[in-house]
Amino acid sequence: MVARLAGEPLDLYQGMILYVEGLTVAFDGFKALDDLSLYLEAGELRCIIGPNGAGKTTLMDIITGRTRPDEGKVFFGSKLDLTSMTDHEIARAGIGRKFQKPTVFEKHDVWENLELAARGEKGVWASLVGRRSGELVDRIDEVLETVGLRDLIDQPAGTLSHGQKQWLEIGMLLMQDPLLLLVDEPVAGMSQQEVERTGELLSGLAGEHTVVVVEHDMEFVRSIANKVSVLHQGRLLSEGRMDEVQNDPRVIEVYLGA
Repeated sequence: MVARLAGEPLDLYQGMILYVEGLTVAFDGFKALDDLSLYLEAGELRCIIGPNGAGKTTLMDIITGRTRPDEGKVFFGSKLDLTSMTDHEIARAGIGRKFQKPTVFEKHDVWENLELAARGEKGVWASLVGRRSGELVDRIDEVLETVGLRDLIDQPAGTLSHGQKQWLEIGMLLMQDPLLLLVDEPVAGMSQQEVERTGELLSGLAGEHTVVVVEHDMEFVRSIANKVSVLHQGRLLSEGRMDEVQNDPRVIEVYLGA
């Protein structure tokens, strides 16, 4: 299995980075995805929306190896068939996923959380007692600046606000240098100020990373989206700029109009 190592270049940034082809998966006879196809360009920020049960989570589960499709393929760049890889192989290949509920090491401070993320394969104790290289310190400083937590490096993660925990977890993913970042409902439960900061953060990550955001908050989607894909009953219902999608009669009927 070909896996991406830290710093290893992949020839993915010439066009599309993710190809989803004809995905179908059923659970107890219910089709969560039904011949779904969509494509992501390298460096773009894509929002995926749709009502509950549209297939958004199942799509993310397949991309990250948590679920196997009954039919169809997912290609990462031109090299890797994700449907034949384990979740650990997919993560090593350069795909990171952030779930809705932040998962951080609450008893460790912000700096240690980022350090643990960078050295995840070595174990918690080995990471904390291991020697901090200059390269690692520089990388942590860079990520702290990106996620806006530089002033909180000594604060235990468990005492952070909900929004700050979300940003820390995004920072932990960035420590693993993902090419593709999947973010699930990032602004649920946030204050308005945190929502705005999160939008700035995700928009800033696009370009160097490809960012996919699954979100229900339409105001937030409007504020960040360059392109929107609307799922309904496991299929791609509509796709395009936000102004195009929100004026699509099919979307108004099944989702936005509600």
